[in-house]
Amino acid sequence: MKPKALVLQAHGSNRDFDVMDALTLAGADATGVPLNELRNHKSLLADFQLLVVPGGFSYADALGAGKLLALDLASYFADEVSAFVDATKPVIGICNGFQVLVKAGILPGKQNQTQVKNEATLTFNAEGHFECRWVNLKSTSQNCIWTKDLNEIITCPIAHGEGNFQSIENISSEHIALTYVNANGSSANGVYPINPNGSTMDIAGITNAKGNVLGLMPHPENHIYLWQHPRHTRGETSGSGLKLFENGVNYARQM
Repeated sequence: MKPKALVLQAHGSNRDFDVMDALTLAGADATGVPLNELRNHKSLLADFQLLVVPGGFSYADALGAGKLLALDLASYFADEVSAFVDATKPVIGICNGFQVLVKAGILPGKQNQTQVKNEATLTFNAEGHFECRWVNLKSTSQNCIWTKDLNEIITCPIAHGEGNFQSIENISSEHIALTYVNANGSSANGVYPINPNGSTMDIAGITNAKGNVLGLMPHPENHIYLWQHPRHTRGETSGSGLKLFENGVNYARQM
């Protein structure tokens, strides 16, 4: 039976159909649900096994990227989202969705039943401009259900102006799910543009302590077909992001 995935559609979301395509290909029944519809039917969230906050420019990034949608999740849907996360259902936020999860306090999340202080943020890229390029990602977590057994480097695009992950204190290694790397898998060592935004410790994505929530800046949903690789006509077709979504869907199927 296909697990049901809710893809949250806010004003300004523009990667919702891309991620629905990836989830469908991975074996899920993906449905886009407008934020206002969810606001009027909060119990609807409990009918789904996966929650996705897609990329885009929610609320035109007013007051900061993802800030207003984060306020929605932390106020109107706090109980419902908390119950979803505590039930260890898979949750993923991509690009703007990652910014939302961090600013809503869902990531880094809880550790030993205690809320981790929200001392992390995603701020302006170190180079001071919007970045649109392809990057390489390496899984660094076997605890995260989305990145478990991802042995191949993922190659996919980024498109953001505020993807610079910073934390007041070094984030625990258990929360680091994905890092920016060279094509051969070696560390970026903070070097631009391998690390495209200046994120501390080359962090591209983080997870919560339970490993069911993933937030990442790059867009693996935009490399799920061989022909999407920018050099596919030259025979370079490796690095698909589909496995990441298959991990989430397969985990949800077992719940």
